[in-house]
Amino acid sequence: MLIPKTPKTPKIPINTRKLMKYLIRSVKYFVALCVLCVAFMALMLLTGTSNFTAQETLYLMFHSDHFLKLGIAIVVLAAAYPRFGFTTRRIEGDIEAHRTQIENAFRNAGFRLEREEEGVLYFRGDGLLKRLTLLFEDEIRVSQYGQWIEIEGIRRGVARAWYLLDSYIEMVKRDEKK
Repeated sequence: MLIPKTPKTPKIPINTRKLMKYLIRSVKYFVALCVLCVAFMALMLLTGTSNFTAQETLYLMFHSDHFLKLGIAIVVLAAAYPRFGFTTRRIEGDIEAHRTQIENAFRNAGFRLEREEEGVLYFRGDGLLKRLTLLFEDEIRVSQYGQWIEIEGIRRGVARAWYLLDSYIEMVKRDEKK
């Protein structure tokens, strides 16, 4: 008697994974922008700088086209941010040779080494507050790309770490020339 083969679970194509990640990031930024908007309105009400009461503000939110425009702006920003909020930067160097400089640069930028897989280093925000301010999109991936060290992740974190790492590697190169 033949035993039927168990069907393999289908692998999710890379493009679908990227799309899902993009959508999740967009939803996170939409929620963050809505919270920021509500916090701003609450602050205005609490400080007395608003021209309206809380009831009037709520009424205007649903009966005025100004808040509709604000809502559309929030949706557009949330949809676009994942596109320009993440980046990849390269620095000439070698991960193994500059391992100390990489770890120091990320530590000083507020990140800690979370794991290492097949020569790729993964850094995360060091602390809950740092991770929260980055909406838990704080993973930065460092890999070797030919003669380049490639840093990929959220733009703010990558820019800080890239700047520090570049200066650390330049200092090492200057010291080696002496």
